[in-house]
Amino acid sequence: MAINAINSVSTLTGASTGSTSRMPIQTLGQEDFLKLLVAQLSAQDPMNPQKDTEFIAQMAQFSSLEQSRAMQSGITGLRSDQQILQANSMIGRTVTLQNNSGTAVTGVVTGVNLQSETPQVIVNGEAYPLSQLIGVTASPVTP
Repeated sequence: MAINAINSVSTLTGASTGSTSRMPIQTLGQEDFLKLLVAQLSAQDPMNPQKDTEFIAQMAQFSSLEQSRAMQSGITGLRSDQQILQANSMIGRTVTLQNNSGTAVTGVVTGVNLQSETPQVIVNGEAYPLSQLIGVTASPVTP
């Protein structure tokens, strides 16, 4: 029996402002899964059909995959929120950072910027990502 190939794959493009090139990301969505399921049902041998348990197992795997994606997206959001809170908690503290040239910079955090949803602390008028942080100390309180 001949089985026709299914050529429907959802293509998502990473559209970002200012980007001149787009890289397509190929993923199978729920609609594609249903198309695949219909194709399997229409192409199966009527004298030897697949068991219902096989389809149920496939649907359970797909459901689990969708839940994993949703959980991953939620964890990414939580991580971003945690980094913003961490950066905000450093305002007024003395920090030591390693700049791009490898030298240590020490100063008081005067603010926080968000660059592409990534928090950066402002020290001595310069913005530094949290990944360059080496140390944090409490600043002396002045009356």
